[in-house]
Amino acid sequence: MKAERVPSRAAASSRWRKSSYSDPNGGSCLEVLDGCRAVIPVRDSKVPHGPVLVFPGGVWASFVAHLKN
Repeated sequence: MKAERVPSRAAASSRWRKSSYSDPNGGSCLEVLDGCRAVIPVRDSKVPHGPVLVFPGGVWASFVAHLKN
């Protein structure tokens, strides 16, 4: 896992999706960039041009599965 800046065209992309578990009042907001297969970019929606965590697809799938259990 590493933090990196996403090219501005990706940061401005409309494919960022906010987690359904995020705070509706603008608090804890996690966004995932849809359409990526090998890696899953994740960012804080309050800092859209800030750092992005990039997870390998399999690691992200395991993380999500664990949260669902």
